[in-house]
Order: sequence, then C-alpha cells, then structure tokens
Amino acid sequence: MSRAFLTGLALLLILGGCGPVDPVSPQPSRQTESERSAKRFMVSAAHPLAVEAGLEVLRRGGHAVDAAVAVNMVLGFIEAPETGIGGGGFLLLHEPASATTRFYDGRETAPLTATPERFQRLGIPLPLALAIPSPEAVGVPGLVALLGEAHARHGRLPWAELLQPAIELAETGVPMPPRLRQQINDDWSLRLFADTRHHFRAQAQSDPPHLRNPELAATLRQLAKHGPHAFYQGAIAEQIVERLEHRAWGRTDLTLQDLASYQVVERAPLCGRYRQWTLCGAPPPSSGGLTVLQALGILEHFPLPDMPADTAETLHLIAEASRLAFADRNHYVGDPAFVSVPVQALLDADYLRQRADLIDPQRALAEVKPGAPGVQPWLEHAQARAEPGGSGTSHISIVDGEGNLLALTSSIEAPFGARMLSQGFVLNNQLTDFSFNPEQDGQPHPNAVGPGKRPRSSMAPFIVFDASGAPRLVIGSRGGSRIIGHVLKTLIGVLDWDMDIQQAIALPAMVERGRGIELEAGTALEQLQRPLEELGHRVRVETMTSGLHGIEWLDSRWRGGADPRLDGLASGD
Repeated sequence: MSRAFLTGLALLLILGGCGPVDPVSPQPSRQTESERSAKRFMVSAAHPLAVEAGLEVLRRGGHAVDAAVAVNMVLGFIEAPETGIGGGGFLLLHEPASATTRFYDGRETAPLTATPERFQRLGIPLPLALAIPSPEAVGVPGLVALLGEAHARHGRLPWAELLQPAIELAETGVPMPPRLRQQINDDWSLRLFADTRHHFRAQAQSDPPHLRNPELAATLRQLAKHGPHAFYQGAIAEQIVERLEHRAWGRTDLTLQDLASYQVVERAPLCGRYRQWTLCGAPPPSSGGLTVLQALGILEHFPLPDMPADTAETLHLIAEASRLAFADRNHYVGDPAFVSVPVQALLDADYLRQRADLIDPQRALAEVKPGAPGVQPWLEHAQARAEPGGSGTSHISIVDGEGNLLALTSSIEAPFGARMLSQGFVLNNQLTDFSFNPEQDGQPHPNAVGPGKRPRSSMAPFIVFDASGAPRLVIGSRGGSRIIGHVLKTLIGVLDWDMDIQQAIALPAMVERGRGIELEAGTALEQLQRPLEELGHRVRVETMTSGLHGIEWLDSRWRGGADPRLDGLASGD
C-alpha cells in the first residue's frame, strides 16, 4: 500500500471527524416539564424508540437492568456509530431495598498476546487516524457479557424478550434519524471502507433515507435463543475473528481464546463527598469517577454556589480544577489489575486542599503537573501529557418502579468504531484508548498496552445521594474524554446552582482536558474567549456534542433531562 494512499487516508479520517456533524448550539428541551416528570419510573436515552422499549419493559414490572438491556440493544441499531454489541461499557446500579450500589465493568480487553509496542512502528507512535481502522484497535467486546451478567443477577423478565424490540426494528427498519444521516454524510472517511460504505452511506443516500439491518436482527436472534455466551463461543465469535483476519491492512492477534475467556468484573463503586452530597461513580480502569471527584474536591474550596454560571471567573476556576485533576489522571490511572492506582490518596481531603491552594483566582497556571498524595502537591520533574480522546459513546439513565437506579455508559470508541462491521454490528476501536507510548517519565506507562489489559476510559456514570443517603440524581454522558467535563458541569449546575436537571444538561459546554479550554461553538460562551485568554488560558471554540442523560428525584417525583443536542428524551409513568 502506497504512502500517498495512507497519507490521504489519514487526512480523510482526520477531516471526517472535524466537520459540523451536529447543530452548533443546543436547542431548548423538546419536552415540557410535565412530559419529563413521573411518579413511578423513567428512562432517559438518546432516541425515543430506545426510551419506549425501556418503558414497555418497566410497565411489565421489569427491573432497571431489564430495561437497560432493551434500551441498549435498540441503541445498538439506531445509534450504531456510538454503541452496540461490538463494544463495551460500565454499568452502575443502586438498589435501595438492600441499600447497595454495584458497579459492573464490561470494558474491552486487549488480546492475550498484546505488547506495549502495539501502536508503534520502528519506535514511532502510529498516527491515530491510521490506528483507528486497523484490526489492532479492536478489543474483545464486553457489552453483551456485561448486560448478560447484570441480567443474570438482577433481571426479572426473560432475556429473549428483552431483545425483541431491537430485533423487530432492525428487521423492518425505520426512517433514518436526521442526526445519524448528517453524521454519515459529514464523515468522508466512511467512503474508504466497504463495510461503512455499503451499510451506512448507501442507506443514507436512499430515497427516502431508511435505516435497516437484517444482519444485526439475525445476530440478535441467535443471542436471544442461545443466551449472551453465544457471542463469545461458536459461530458469532468465529465470524468476528474471520472478519479481522480479512482486513484491508494491519494484522490481528485477537483469537477465539480471547473471546471465550472474557470476564465481566464487579468492582466497588468509587464514592466521594462533595459538600453535603455523596457521589458514586466508576472506578479504574475508568478515569471518569476519579477525575470528576477530584475536580469537585478541589472546587469545594471555592464559593461556586455564589458565583454566576456564565462568567470568566467561574469558568477559570472550573478549568483550573479540571487541569489539575487531568494531570493526576494521566499520570496514575490504568487497569488496576496491572497498575496500582492510589485512588483513596488522590481523593484525600488534605491533598485536594493542597491542590486547590495552587489555583490563583486571577491567573491561569503556566503549566500543570501531577502531585504525589501524602508527599507533595506538585511533582516538579513529572511531565504532564495530554492524550487525544474520542468523541463517541452513549449513555442511558433508568429508574424502575421499585426505585432502583441504573446508569449505563457504553461505547465503540470513535464514531463508527474501527470502520468494520461483523454480522451487522460495528467493531470497536477501544484499544486506541491505550497510550501509544509505552513509557512515562522513564517508567512503564500506567495505560500502556498489555495482554488482557483494559484500556483507560473516561466514561463517568454517577449516582448522587443526599445527606440522608437517599438517591438524588443519576447522570452520565457521551463524548470521549470530554465526558468528564460534561458530567462535571451538569453536577455543578444541579448541586451548586440549584438548576433543574434539564437546564443543567443544556448548559453550554466548557471543557479543559489539559489541552486548553474548549468552549462550545454557537453558544454565549464564545463571548468569554477573550476574557479567559486574558487570564492566561489557551482557548478554542469547538463544536461539541455531549449526550447527557439524567434523572433526579425532586418534590416527590422523578424529573428527567435529555441532551437537546441529540434526538433523545426523558419519559416515564
């Protein structure tokens, strides 16, 4: 394959992800407050058909996990660029009857023969745009195992019934959602790959545009008949490996043994305090829970409740706290089966106060470094390296009739994943979430590739409890490493600024990932670019689509919020 072709491919992949895929300004909610209020149960997700599938399960007395299976399977059809059974996810569940909060890790894993130099060529990191569509980017999918494990432990309705809505929709088809059609038309890289060209582009250009996926329907029928394990052993697994072996370029080392040996891991949720609330989220290998809790722990030392949401001074504080938290994230977080992540030390109140003391309310720090909890808040010789993050993923929030709360964030990583389909579903490119550099400051990188290792994630499902221990809020988002910033601003909006969940979700986005401040294009925050630059920040205006979906308990009712940047809604009975 010629260098010219590869260079052109890289440019198309990069440019394909930079177009205005979504509206640049979040629209007001499409729902009235009464339409997104309920007394018994509620679902908030990125498409009405997925929400309705979940609500029908809850009307039949299903558990929140049952609803999550139905919702996520529908999203895998109708929101295929973001999520699906070719990817993985994290599930957070709180059951008030037993006062227990559980966390299930369905993150993808690297093949058992993977090495730290996976994304290097002659000692040089491979360009991300070339790594994404390579079979080396594809990890063992964990979503089916995750949903199957959670259903086996908590579900009430038969597994096969929960897949029926997705099977019927994929078989008969639906009018193509406008956002999906725009995503397809704006991503020129899809033209280069037969799978995406034949499935996505061909349907987007039909008249009228129609979305149908009989191959996916057939795969889901197999899973409905034989159970979740059928994804990892037998014909489905064999065809996954075969598809990777028949790649355009690159090599695959993912085997049938890798698929058959995949395991969901139940971990203790990562919980921390913020003012009078307790927040429980995702532990490593996700960095989402830790980074959000660190940023909040730093911000607790500033009077955010008394500060307006839309001033440079307020955004400056949130940005600086985010920078400090991201520096620690990048330095410490990896798969806990391979590296020791000092989670509790990083959340220690004294350490976070020391980190907060580094912030000058009048001036941005010239540089930000990680700290050493219990030793010093600033590691002078450490290098703070920002790494690229994707922009895909989907999140659902559910409350069932018994008050069980569920937050599920699932993903295939980049929109359209590895640009490969197998049996109707998109294969993930999650292994590009590993660091392409095996070392950091002369030591093994905590997020270096390893055999059977789970790459660091930014997914941040959260459940918030009030001072009495009662559930207050369930929330999460899409958006790659921007997820952390999206969830952070929504939590601040609800908990500090007493906003309605919908108002907080619709707040214009400001994200700081250690790469400079990003302000959401087409919003009032654009006017703050110069004031923030005068405070010493690097500032860019970017098109950002979050995908926040949340539910709060307020005034003896459930009240939902759905990101107006997407096609979804929050609804219940």
